[in-house]
Amino acid sequence: MEPATVLIISVGAVIVAFTAFAVYTAFGPPAKQLTDPFDEHED
Repeated sequence: MEPATVLIISVGAVIVAFTAFAVYTAFGPPAKQLTDPFDEHED
């Protein structure tokens, strides 16, 4: 493979992994530990 192809595949894999981790953090089991700052400081 050419170096450019390997670079593109590597960058794409990192982007997909980061997106999957962000979705898991936002909607998966760790989301139960997240707090809404607007609810905490409601007037």
